[in-house]
Amino acid sequence: MDNLLTPIILGIVEGLTEFIPVSSTGHLILSGELLHFTGERAATFEIFIQLGAILAVVMLYRERFLRLFSRRNLMEGLRFKQRELNLAHIAIAILPAFIFGFLLHDIIKKYLFSAHTVLVGLVVGGIVMILAERLPVPAFATNLDKINFRQCLVIGLAQCLSLWPGFSRSGATIAGGLVAGLDHKTAAEFSFIIAVPVMFAATGYDLLKSWQLITPDFMVTLAIGFVVSFIVSVLAIVGFLKLLNRTKLTPFAIYRFILALAYYMVILR
Repeated sequence: MDNLLTPIILGIVEGLTEFIPVSSTGHLILSGELLHFTGERAATFEIFIQLGAILAVVMLYRERFLRLFSRRNLMEGLRFKQRELNLAHIAIAILPAFIFGFLLHDIIKKYLFSAHTVLVGLVVGGIVMILAERLPVPAFATNLDKINFRQCLVIGLAQCLSLWPGFSRSGATIAGGLVAGLDHKTAAEFSFIIAVPVMFAATGYDLLKSWQLITPDFMVTLAIGFVVSFIVSVLAIVGFLKLLNRTKLTPFAIYRFILALAYYMVILR
């Protein structure tokens, strides 16, 4: 990629959209089409810069991650105790996506990574978010340590919807959290935390399959995208939590509808 502006733009897109419910994959695919950056190298780049977004979550929630690996929480997780958020909660929430992602990986890559399928995911995901917002479910988990295993399973099953590009992993998990009885902030923070193992595993798996594309001249492009993605992700996470308290999910769903319609009318029609 000779134009260094392209990795900067895509790094910004990744950072802004990875953890808010608008679908980072969908935005990257649509942005890549607009920038005429497609193909195997583009796919590898889009996968690699997700590592920057993962690092942003680890940095912002470093104390929580350290607590997860404390001796007490490790023992609680092994005994499947629910007293405090531990690795058992994380495992239950990510296992469904791991299973379905592994089984359907090649099918998803072959048939669902296109502008048309992303637009479908944007619209359907937006509808699911609005429905989750309007269900009369009381929020009885108001912080991460009050989440139980049943809620983790509901969120984990909801996360499987995000295997469809454009649906949005954060949108699916936050909506699943609301349906399971989490408040908005807790659902969002749990979504961020379980994103780390899911994204790390998916990114690592994809990079192992495409490592031969990472040539020395391509490393500069990857590094630029990684750094930009990390910085913008940090700002986006902090800003999103503040915005979510005021606006909830519906405005993000409406944005998805507008984006899908505009892209279809201007680019695909």
